[in-house]
Amino acid sequence: MSSSPDAEVLRYTAFSADPDGGNPAGVVLDASLLDDAGMLAVAAELGYSESVFLSAPDGRGGHTVRYFSPKAEVPFCGHATVAAAIALAERDGPGDLVFATAAGTVPVTVTREGGELRATLTSVEPHTEDIADDDLAEALAALDWPAADLDPALPPRIAYAGARHLVLGAASRERLAGLSYDFARLEALMHRVDLTTVQLVWPESATVFHVRDPFPVGGVVEDPATGAAAAAFGAYARELGLVPHDSVLTLHQGADMGRPGTLTVELRAGDPRIRVTGTGTRIG
Repeated sequence: MSSSPDAEVLRYTAFSADPDGGNPAGVVLDASLLDDAGMLAVAAELGYSESVFLSAPDGRGGHTVRYFSPKAEVPFCGHATVAAAIALAERDGPGDLVFATAAGTVPVTVTREGGELRATLTSVEPHTEDIADDDLAEALAALDWPAADLDPALPPRIAYAGARHLVLGAASRERLAGLSYDFARLEALMHRVDLTTVQLVWPESATVFHVRDPFPVGGVVEDPATGAAAAAFGAYARELGLVPHDSVLTLHQGADMGRPGTLTVELRAGDPRIRVTGTGTRIG
């Protein structure tokens, strides 16, 4: 099997109710006619940071789900999960879903609030780990960030909630806005350390953060809204004691690209998993 005209490709944006905001994703609700090469071809043709492919529906909200960037398959993608859930809810109505992903089982709940559909994904169990000094130095060199541009209150860590992300705190909003990096150099490091994105973070307040996510391993300069990284950041913030174990965080992403989006990150005491919520809409 390969790419087929019978595989309907939908286009949705996630983490925004505006088609011109948030992060676009290709959505194939029935990928049974596509093999790996076909899915990759669809993702490459669309050119979005990721596309999502669903198969094997069980009739009870369960689906096998795979994610492809224009360059390769990725284990988990938050914004494409939200996009697929919104697409299913528009077709079948709001409710509970279960996505079987390469990273593990991801429950998703879609509700309708004030006429808007909102999807909440629950991550796999997250963790964080240190990054080697040499790898950190290489990441900063690729970004052209002097060490003084880092926020000492946000120590560098690799955070995981379905995919691995290097979290770096920016010392100012201006530093975050001035993103211009060595694409090939950062891509090489990310392949070596097994990173999906680098998440750059500036705290506006104790619970509001502005973030950007370079994504050269996916074949794009920057991801406009990154649900997997948002979940990983929630785990990072909790593990470092930056926020209480019961917290709701707001992440603003995409404004510097002209595609503003909002990601809501919920931490619950006693539950290690992270919940990420956002709206979504079809791109016409």
